[in-house]
Amino acid sequence: FRHNDMDHLRALLEQHRAGHKRCLIVTDGVFSMDGDLAPVHEMAELAQEFDAWLMTDDAHGIGVVGAGGRGSTFAGGTKAAVDLQMGTLSKAVGGYGGYLCASQAVIDLMKTRCRTLIYSTGLPPATVAAAIAALDIIEGDPEYAARPVKKAQRFTRRLGLPAAESPIVPILLGDSARTMAAQKVLEDAGYLVIGIRPPTVPEGTARLRLTFTAQHADADIDRLADLIADKVLVGDEPFRASS
Repeated sequence: FRHNDMDHLRALLEQHRAGHKRCLIVTDGVFSMDGDLAPVHEMAELAQEFDAWLMTDDAHGIGVVGAGGRGSTFAGGTKAAVDLQMGTLSKAVGGYGGYLCASQAVIDLMKTRCRTLIYSTGLPPATVAAAIAALDIIEGDPEYAARPVKKAQRFTRRLGLPAAESPIVPILLGDSARTMAAQKVLEDAGYLVIGIRPPTVPEGTARLRLTFTAQHADADIDRLADLIADKVLVGDEPFRASS
């Protein structure tokens, strides 16, 4: 279905659901190149209405979005009914590996039927312990978990952009050469901002991709926004990537 288009998703379910025994709706929780969130609660309602399962990949959401950093499943303030919620331990958690959350019955089934799990080596105990410690920090300090989005929103507010939904903020420039030149301007000023070009993103949508953390200083964020306004978006209306 088209990006975050719930009318299109509904139309596809109405057209095809009756002809299939099972149905799985799959989405990112936070989209890695645009930084926007999936309407997980609406998807969950459609999944229940059409007797489908919903699976979300929250690699860019866990630890930084939703109530207490609990991810896109909680972005609406309450928990959405997500049947399978997967993610990584290598981004906000700062470790290695991944996870899948599901009902106990589904987890028990996967332990006996999922070949990629059965024939893979488990994570080292030290890695698991580090991930658990990071999750304890996220759970115990919700204000800290909320800080990356607040930092991103400070940046978008200063540039006059729509409020950031996640720590990821794209500056769409369109042309690949212009994007890489902008990356060099920011690098020379002391900022590591990665230019993203096709084929990673569609033709004509090359962009700077910024990701904010809890440790970024407000003064550095303001300076970065001013630098982009003065050196990158000269003569342009600032805008984010649109879907």
